[in-house]
Amino acid sequence: MNELNRKAMVLGNKLAPRMGGDRKAAFVQAWIIVKAQGLEVKAAGVSFGRSPVALDRLARYAPSQVRAFIVPEPENPVDPKALRVMVGVQGGRGLFPIGYIPRQAVPVVSVLRGLPAVRVVGDDVKGLRLRFAV
Repeated sequence: MNELNRKAMVLGNKLAPRMGGDRKAAFVQAWIIVKAQGLEVKAAGVSFGRSPVALDRLARYAPSQVRAFIVPEPENPVDPKALRVMVGVQGGRGLFPIGYIPRQAVPVVSVLRGLPAVRVVGDDVKGLRLRFAV
C-alpha cells in the first residue's frame, strides 16, 4: 500500500463515524483531502461583532505571520459541536476570536484540527481562509 492510500484509509476511518457511519462518503472525502494535500476552509461569521476590525488589522501581516487555532465550544447554546477560529500574530499578545468553522465542514475539521499544520492562507473583507495540511 502506498503512502497516499495509507493516508486516505486512516483519514476515511476517522471520518466515517463523524459522517453518520457513511463509509463511502467518508472515503471519498478522505481521497479529496489527501490528493489536495489538505483542506482549505473559509471561516464563517467573520462579518459579526469586532471581527471585521480584526480582519483589517490582520491584513497588515503576511499570512505566514498569522497563527490560527481551532477551539471546540461544547457550551455553545446554538451548536454544541461548534469550532471557533482564534487568530493571533506571531510575536503578538493573545488570540482573538474571528469566526467559526462552517457547520458542514465541522466533521472533517474535527478530525484534522489535531494536526500541527493549521495555517492562514489568506484573508479579505469577506473572510479568512485556513488550510489544514495532511
